[in-house]
Amino acid sequence: MSLLSLLISLALVGAVASTGARFRPDGWYRSLAKPCWTPPDLAFPIAWGVLYVLMAIAAWRVYLAEPSAARSAGLICYALQLAANAAWSWLFFGRRQMFSALLDIALLLGLIVATTALFARASELAAWLMLPYILWVMLALALNASVWRLNRHA
Repeated sequence: MSLLSLLISLALVGAVASTGARFRPDGWYRSLAKPCWTPPDLAFPIAWGVLYVLMAIAAWRVYLAEPSAARSAGLICYALQLAANAAWSWLFFGRRQMFSALLDIALLLGLIVATTALFARASELAAWLMLPYILWVMLALALNASVWRLNRHA
């Protein structure tokens, strides 16, 4: 049961990751002005791969915790942040709507922080596993905002 629930958690995150993989950077993205501190393209799939595994393990740890209101609310919030995560690539790369993607990633960050706070009540380890995700999405939000600002009149 424990292994099965971990595999399900990894599969859910894999479904979200596949959405991001479907909408990838293309010529349009490469033509945009970007800040000098933009990470290299290779950093994104590596970082996201690690983050997806960490968040799946965090959710799995919370799922295994004693049933409680915080556990239930945390898993619901987790599902909502997965949806916002999946929407970002579609908005930014698929629809080329940088400002809509910026609003989505701001919502995503808020949902991740809320999820982490709720996870902390069920599993301290789960909350710590979410910390790199918070930091990366903060960077991604700043990058999205900068790219939008640099290209909003283009």
